[in-house]
Amino acid sequence: MTSERGLRHAAAFDSIGARYDEAFPHKDGQLAAGEWLLERLTPGSRVLDAGCGTGLPTAAQITAAGHHLTGVDVSARMIELARENVPGAEFRQADLSAAGLGDGYDAIVAFFVLLMIPLDGIPEALRLLHDRLRPGGLFCLSMVEADLEDVPIAFLGQELIVSAYLREELQELVEAAGFVVEELNVISYAPQTTKAVPEVQLFLNCRRPQG
Repeated sequence: MTSERGLRHAAAFDSIGARYDEAFPHKDGQLAAGEWLLERLTPGSRVLDAGCGTGLPTAAQITAAGHHLTGVDVSARMIELARENVPGAEFRQADLSAAGLGDGYDAIVAFFVLLMIPLDGIPEALRLLHDRLRPGGLFCLSMVEADLEDVPIAFLGQELIVSAYLREELQELVEAAGFVVEELNVISYAPQTTKAVPEVQLFLNCRRPQG
């Protein structure tokens, strides 16, 4: 069952809709992480996009390369847009729970979705994603770098409650969940808004060990 916080965020992103891609048109970090993934996947791999949003650019990038992508998002409007943008993938409305995700994936991507989870729930979410991967599977994670716990922020006319870590603590949590971090990339990014404040984005490219 989706939490009250999850329902609140779903409503916010339902309202934001396609304006998300207008505010964040340059997603170089996501595209680079997707390329890292595509260089390592075998043909026809199964990939989960957790928090897929509009399907751009990641679901489109992975599907165009011939892989089988399943995207999940808590927002019905985002799922609607993703189906329009990437008709070759499968999308369904679901939160980050074991029941909504499936398992046995060759790779999972989770770009900025963990920001929406209470701070004390992020380690559990990382473990859950780890367990949805097959041994040896790949995991790409991105977060905004900050020391935040359940902080309300204004975002494209909506209020979101976000949590985040500094890079050292985030890497420790990812490793504690059972992943090996193979790369950590740091990007400074400014949204396309009149009051844009650059943010530091962290991209961790990881693997679930064999066995």
